[in-house]
Amino acid sequence: MNQKRTRRIGLFGMLVCCGLSALWGLSMERASHDGMIDFKGTFYAARCLLQHSDPYKDGEPLRVYLAEQNDRPLPSDVLRQALSQNIYLPTTFIFIAPFAMLPWGPAHLLWMMFSAGSLLLAALLMWNRGAKYSPFISGAFICFVLANCEAVLATGNPAGIVVGLCVVAVWCFLEERFVWAGILCLAVSLAIKPHDAGLVWLYFLLAGGIGRKRALQTLVVTAVLGLVAVLRVTPIAPHWISELHTNFLAQSAPGGQAYPGPNSANTGSGPSMIIDLQSAVFVFRNHPLIYNSVTYLICGALLLIGLVHTLRTRFSTARAWFALAAVVPLTILVTYHRPYDAKLLLLAIPACAMLWAEGRPIRWLALLVTAAGIVFTADIPLAILVTLAGNLHISTAGLSGQMLTVVLTRPTPIILLAMSVFYLWVYVRHAEPDIEFIQQVGE
Repeated sequence: MNQKRTRRIGLFGMLVCCGLSALWGLSMERASHDGMIDFKGTFYAARCLLQHSDPYKDGEPLRVYLAEQNDRPLPSDVLRQALSQNIYLPTTFIFIAPFAMLPWGPAHLLWMMFSAGSLLLAALLMWNRGAKYSPFISGAFICFVLANCEAVLATGNPAGIVVGLCVVAVWCFLEERFVWAGILCLAVSLAIKPHDAGLVWLYFLLAGGIGRKRALQTLVVTAVLGLVAVLRVTPIAPHWISELHTNFLAQSAPGGQAYPGPNSANTGSGPSMIIDLQSAVFVFRNHPLIYNSVTYLICGALLLIGLVHTLRTRFSTARAWFALAAVVPLTILVTYHRPYDAKLLLLAIPACAMLWAEGRPIRWLALLVTAAGIVFTADIPLAILVTLAGNLHISTAGLSGQMLTVVLTRPTPIILLAMSVFYLWVYVRHAEPDIEFIQQVGE
């Protein structure tokens, strides 16, 4: 099969997979009273602000929601919490407000379309890069990611847009095309969910050269957006900082959406499970000081190794892809994330394709860890995992039982940790990847 035909098949497969995810996500949204739960939280918080009411005051967005429901069913406890405690920064309102000016019906459909379009564009750009080295592997991974986007579309979480724009920005920077569009995309990602795009931005800042220039330009745009948002929100919600902090604490408490235990407000397992490293350490010791400290110590050590090497190494496009492949799983591990945030693993696909194209034995390990990371952050496999694990009765009384619990019910953080360690090793210690070969193939 010639390469041109392979590219056509890959493109067709990506369109089909994205379309299936969109249809499935739409059906899930319509089948549940809590459909688009994450978008409802930000949507009604923005409507609250448009009505000159404090969107960070506990219960205010819920009041606006109830006032517009008429005879519809009352929200569930999970939806009530999402509508009562706004945890998004003021900069989010800049992008939600245009949707909040519309009625709910067209607003949530447009948001879903925008999310699907952002992810599809990001996938196409990663295909554009990865297919230069291995069309089949790149296409297979990307199609699998796109076929497992139901949860982010059904919940309306901003991660769909944030991840898509972050990936687009990386492509623009490394390909040196549409640079100002890339700067704007990364600025928007940082403004909405800085814990998704923050380490990607930090890598470009420390990489030096043109990467640092792009990072500083992005910082300026983000600062302008932040200033505009604060000036708009503060007169209406003068105590928004303390209120936001209170909402964060409530969400992190037992029963809250960000609580790493199995009894968080949202489903504690499956496509909505929490996948940060805290959720795995939690099994061994249910104490915030313990699971947070262990997570920060492990992730901090890996981050420090990568940062030191970045500062001491000359920037190149090939090295950047390997660095990002290590940074992305680390981003997901260090703080509160769910599987829809892990669509950011699209950034690891070009690095895997590069190692495969080199033909060294290490390519099989790259294929294994990348496949494991993508599969165990995907909606359908996680739904199957929770179904199978639900029939198991595992005691967590001893160390062996705790380890078995993590492996069988929460394998994702461990797999992401292995993925980050592997690509960090490739980036730092592995016999230097054949940069010249990779660059020649990529041209």
